[in-house]
Amino acid sequence: MSATVTAEKATPPAPTRSRRMSLPRVLLLLSGALLALCAVRVITGADNITGSSQIAAALSLAVPIGLAGLGGLWAERAGVVNIGLEGMMILGTFFGAWAGYQWGPWTGVLVGVLAGAVGGLVHAVATVSFGVDHIISGVAINILALGATSYLAKRWFEPLAHLGASPKQSPAVDDLPSFTVPGLSDGLKSLESHHWFLVSDLAGILGGLVTNVSALTALTVLLVVGSYFVLWRTPFGLRLRSCGENPLAAESLGVNVYLYKYAAVATSGALAGLGGVFLAMVRSHIYNEGQTGGRGYIGLAAMIFGNWRPGGLAAGAGLFGYSDALQLRNGGTTVHALLLLIAVVLVLLAVWKIYRKSYLTGAVSAGFAVLVLVWYFMTDTVPNEMVGATPYVVTLLVMALAAQKLRMPKYNNKPYRKGQAG
Repeated sequence: MSATVTAEKATPPAPTRSRRMSLPRVLLLLSGALLALCAVRVITGADNITGSSQIAAALSLAVPIGLAGLGGLWAERAGVVNIGLEGMMILGTFFGAWAGYQWGPWTGVLVGVLAGAVGGLVHAVATVSFGVDHIISGVAINILALGATSYLAKRWFEPLAHLGASPKQSPAVDDLPSFTVPGLSDGLKSLESHHWFLVSDLAGILGGLVTNVSALTALTVLLVVGSYFVLWRTPFGLRLRSCGENPLAAESLGVNVYLYKYAAVATSGALAGLGGVFLAMVRSHIYNEGQTGGRGYIGLAAMIFGNWRPGGLAAGAGLFGYSDALQLRNGGTTVHALLLLIAVVLVLLAVWKIYRKSYLTGAVSAGFAVLVLVWYFMTDTVPNEMVGATPYVVTLLVMALAAQKLRMPKYNNKPYRKGQAG
């Protein structure tokens, strides 16, 4: 009997299944999504679904969302929730455009990034040093940034009416450099024009990614890759992430938790500020009041969708950017075509849930699939009001479907004081 008990105690626990998706599964999922889009394009005739113009617009709209989400990733990996990303983006749009029209676009980029970093430092002072609730501090920064920029725009831009400015708009800023891969872009456009299954779709997607790409877009890609390397492949990143998981244990090993939290939140603000600079200097070439349009919040949703990891965050930003771009390219027809894809996804979800014995969820999914199919067959297009709401609807749906498999850093939004438990 005692030998049996000893053997049972010596038996190691069963290994827990990782929540991370392996590379083969990711590639399989992407392949399935691409084939589904190809099929929908062929069935419906909505060539914009995978057209290069649609992909280029999606990439441009995904960049500020991705930068905001990357900023949230840095802060939350250190244990600080940054709801103030929207306000830090607003600071980036205003100060980037203000400096850009005076001293050139690259100076505007630098000043916009610094303005966002200052917003991050204010958030760090409130949350890390004074222990203010992270949500309250972030909301306050959003309100203060909007009010401060509105006031300064009236003071600084109103006298510049002769340059096309107004109390809500800056003078125009010169273009930042962009590039197109020579030769490849024209060849891909030729393939895309044939509308062949899969081949033309791949050509359209690749063509949108290599044509007229802004320097800030390329910089964003480097920042996503660099963030992964720094946070997961360096001692600095390990210490920073330990501050978000167990700061007391990190402190016991000699980590200056306050310093790492400050560094993370300042970096978070700088990245959000760069996202604001992109909106002001690449998307529109001017500062416009309200031009962030809630992208700081959508960036947070992309970060959560990506399970607090750069790769998943980039995928989430791409999804939200694509849905946002639908309203720019004959959106009513394209969104109507995508209703068929949504119905198929809901049917597959219903089958999966019923197979897993989640009968209620499966029945609800099947019911929504029927409603979407009826909507698709009874209409020819989608109203513009619905097209404009697509990014926000996609955000809600994605978060609802992904919420059960997420794991945030354990010490998020918890007060930390040196030498004592929070």
